[in-house]
Amino acid sequence: MVDIPDNPDILVIGAGAAGLAAARRLAQVHASFAVIEARARPGGRAWTAVVGGYPLDLGCGWLHSAQTNPLADEAARKKFEIDRSLPPWRKDADARGFPMKDQRDYRRAWARLHARMEDAAKARVDRPARDLLEPGNRWNPMLDAGSTYVNGVELEKLSVIDFGRYEDSGVNWRVPAGLGALVAALGEGLPLACNCAATRIDHSGKRLRVDTTQGGFTARAVIVAIPTNLIAGEALRFSPSLPDKLQAASRLPLGLADKLFLAIDDARGLPVDGRLYGAKDRAAMGSYHLRPFGRPLIEGYFGGAFARGLEAGGARAFADYAIDDIAGVLGNDMRKHLSLVTCSSWARDPFALGSYSHALPGYSDERATLAKPVEERIFFAGEAASKHDFSTAHGAWRTGVAAAEAALERGLPGPP
Repeated sequence: MVDIPDNPDILVIGAGAAGLAAARRLAQVHASFAVIEARARPGGRAWTAVVGGYPLDLGCGWLHSAQTNPLADEAARKKFEIDRSLPPWRKDADARGFPMKDQRDYRRAWARLHARMEDAAKARVDRPARDLLEPGNRWNPMLDAGSTYVNGVELEKLSVIDFGRYEDSGVNWRVPAGLGALVAALGEGLPLACNCAATRIDHSGKRLRVDTTQGGFTARAVIVAIPTNLIAGEALRFSPSLPDKLQAASRLPLGLADKLFLAIDDARGLPVDGRLYGAKDRAAMGSYHLRPFGRPLIEGYFGGAFARGLEAGGARAFADYAIDDIAGVLGNDMRKHLSLVTCSSWARDPFALGSYSHALPGYSDERATLAKPVEERIFFAGEAASKHDFSTAHGAWRTGVAAAEAALERGLPGPP
């Protein structure tokens, strides 16, 4: 990170994947720009915390659609190791408490639901994805839970058309040193100020005025790369107001997906990169990744309203639930071998208020509304502005590059 100019041509607001992508594109052409970030660190919802000697991704952790993912190229350039092994959700789960016959039956139910959702999306018939569940299917609660892991929200609040637009090659890789660490490393050498939250953009004059917690900036253009929940809640205000942006952001709220890490002092024969489920008869359930990268850890996943409720009880609530869940499958003796390491709490993070976006039913086209520039000088980036790669770090990255290029195409930077 380097010193930032007081009045850059372009000001990038937010140093998550989208903001850093925009900044790196601007740096390539030696533009006059600066990046401001409300947090004490770059990376946004890509966050690797080193706890107990292990780099743990508490935010995004997978290079989805990896063979075309631009962050995979950045990882290679930065000499970050990439793990190309099969992800745990592509493997059978632990059969204890979840017989293989039931696992196959569940996967078939998911495949049928997915096919119905794709058909509805192609027919341009938007509705809550929950409408497409098979009445009385025993796996419906678990399918709802699966949506909270993938989308951050239950099927009732998920737009079928929006879900159908997501593009997934099915290839998923990991970064052992942490995807969050990679994204943060991509901020090195950029004119970036942390602990600097933008509070207002005044676009009434010839130059934009941006008020922040560290004073004011003026710029010819800004790239807004912050989560939709902050836009909708007017943590960053526009003057004059931009009601279409507020409405679009409110219709693309951030769902919630939290992670928990437990340490195991005795692996007790647990498979490397294994998978385990506890309760399977309700949407309020956790999913567990056993020994990721062979480490003596269990990584738990919790989503939607269930995760929001656990957040109210803090890290201990996550740990207590998970330990009960795991002991219910592996035996009560397992309790003494498990201990809390850390967990995320994205809904309580004031600079995110959630994990990643989903379109509410009937509002699948709001991503385009959010992404549309204002006055050819206020540009928007972030995973929520991506039509096909939303909810991912690479989707955010691509929109950041696109926003920077749009600003450059409009003659920015240039003489004042």
